Amino acid sequence: MKHDFMSHDLHLPELTFRGMLLGVLITIIFTASNVYLGLKVGLTFSSSIPAAVISMAILRFFKDSNVLENNMVQTQASAAGTLSAVIFVLPGLLMLGYWQGFPYMQTLLLCACGGCLGVLFTIPLRRAMVVNSDLPYPEGRAAAEILKVGSQNHGDSAKQSASGMKEIVSGGIFAGIISLFTNGFHYLAGEMSFWFGVGRGVTQFPLGFSTALLGAGFLIGISSGIAILVGMIIAWGGFVPYLTNVLPMGDAKSVESFAMAVWKEKVRFIGAGCIGIAAIWTLITLAKPIVEGMRISVQNMKMSGEERETHRMDTDMKPSTIALVFLLILVGLVVCFYSFVSAVDISPALMWTLVICGIVIALCIGFFVAAACGYMAGLIGTSASPISGIGILGIIISSLVVFAIASANDLFATEAGVKFATAMALFMTSVVVCIAAISNDNLQDLKTGQLVGATPWKQQVALLIGSVAGAIAIAPVLNLLYEAYGFTGALPRAEMDPSAALSAPQATLMTTIAQGIFSSNLDWDYILIGVGIGIIGIIVNLVLKSTTATLSLPPLAIGMGIYLPPSLEMPLVIGSLMSYFVGKYLVKRAKERSGELADADVEQCNRRGVLFASGMIVGESLIGVIIAVIIVISVTSGGGEDPLSMVGKDFANTAEWLGLGVFILTIAYFVNLVLSTKFNREEALEIQRINEEEHK
Repeated sequence: MKHDFMSHDLHLPELTFRGMLLGVLITIIFTASNVYLGLKVGLTFSSSIPAAVISMAILRFFKDSNVLENNMVQTQASAAGTLSAVIFVLPGLLMLGYWQGFPYMQTLLLCACGGCLGVLFTIPLRRAMVVNSDLPYPEGRAAAEILKVGSQNHGDSAKQSASGMKEIVSGGIFAGIISLFTNGFHYLAGEMSFWFGVGRGVTQFPLGFSTALLGAGFLIGISSGIAILVGMIIAWGGFVPYLTNVLPMGDAKSVESFAMAVWKEKVRFIGAGCIGIAAIWTLITLAKPIVEGMRISVQNMKMSGEERETHRMDTDMKPSTIALVFLLILVGLVVCFYSFVSAVDISPALMWTLVICGIVIALCIGFFVAAACGYMAGLIGTSASPISGIGILGIIISSLVVFAIASANDLFATEAGVKFATAMALFMTSVVVCIAAISNDNLQDLKTGQLVGATPWKQQVALLIGSVAGAIAIAPVLNLLYEAYGFTGALPRAEMDPSAALSAPQATLMTTIAQGIFSSNLDWDYILIGVGIGIIGIIVNLVLKSTTATLSLPPLAIGMGIYLPPSLEMPLVIGSLMSYFVGKYLVKRAKERSGELADADVEQCNRRGVLFASGMIVGESLIGVIIAVIIVISVTSGGGEDPLSMVGKDFANTAEWLGLGVFILTIAYFVNLVLSTKFNREEALEIQRINEEEHK
């Protein structure tokens, strides 16, 4: 039986117990994989599309399942791809030496309260940014298309759903096996670099072999890929060779280690400055939609019940419910901040001053960044939204506020006082990042819901549940990965190999910035150079957008190209280039073989690539978590730090070339998979119909 999903009088299972249970399970699994990926490379993936496909594959066994129920599952599970962004800040407390692990209740309350605030803060913006906006919401539209085509339990639609699940599972198994041979058995290397001299200095040509990052590059698109490449060229083609020529080597053991130290201690701050100014520019451009969204929200709340919009698809959570949830969040934040601050021997007056300031910072900055991140997600998608840049702004503001309070109360008289003040700034920023992450995702989900006919208030409830479920999973996973690998600058055991630690790049940067502010020795020169590069990037991007309809150079991605390790960026760049050239070929071929259905033909092929890429991201990440469990069991039982290794250190050179060979074969297989997609006329007609309806 077919339904009009846009009807006001539609009565179908939507927010169901089975759906919520499935959403919780997917959320926990994807949270674990996202935490691992984020700590390793500083990137997380959007889980909406794979969650939607998994939901369709499972719920199709229930005869009364439908597109709206599947949408609720992906809405709830999408919190996993965003709330885990708290790892961009929170590990800094261990790097600082303030925490020796992740206290469960504090971590749970911080993530849950921050995530739920992100949901509430985007409710007033729904009409302005989703309903009455022409923002593209690329990932929201992609998820809606998959849900519409694949959620029907009959005929070709059921086959499409099963096929989508097959692509995700096959991508996951494929990447998981490669990851096991790379990070477990060590038969394959994860990267290799070619170093060469430039005058008295040195630079490198890096290669990284991560299948997860190759898949992520396929998803981010050519503009972000080229911008990352530009950032790499600025860092490793410009600043690193220049600085290694003019700066003394000091105690560096080799010119290569000297170059890496220069990049970490100097050039990375250029990237930080570029990211920061790009985020500020984003906030400036959002002033108008923020004000408009607030105005519409206030007007609607002043109306009587009869005057308000009452259509099912235009009903947010009731103001009374919002107020109740907000009150519960405030109580949770008070408990969270008080438990953090009360562990230090300070006066009650100062203690409550810091608690109140922490909550006020979370609320004031949080709402602003919620609008910023939500708007950016609408422009370029959730995965490319500037959470890192928001985090940098948050740590600077939080540090300056705490610095002012600490200076007025003589907290800097002792080393312990300085460490506590720095930790307090990081803790405050963690809440802001949680708010930014969830708001970044929520509007994308609401766009998906609008396109499939969902009820907004039910989606908002689903995302609140997802935020809590993700928060429950984060602390145990963080502790597990810390005990197994350690973080850069924070190892749980003295005998651990520092080179094997998870880099946690954003957390390292946030901690460095906070420490620099509190010790008054932050090297602002490199940050200001980065600001200048960011301004140039903004101008170039504006010129490109004004002169061409397709070209852009996101300044935030340029900053990330300078900031992230180059061996991790190269597969992103390769993946984006692969997506671009494959797409160009698909368009040319589709015009020849499918005529008027050429666009739908291309979408069929691209969808297969998107699902396989999503599977690769999940597969590699989950294997990383499984290996972490094995390492922890091995260490706690008296075994070695690398229990799965099957080769010695003398195999390293061979592993590099084997890794390169397997990576090249992976690219060839991926490209062939997309190009070998058979044209399905019935599916193409359905895609064309959906596109025409959306256009109307």
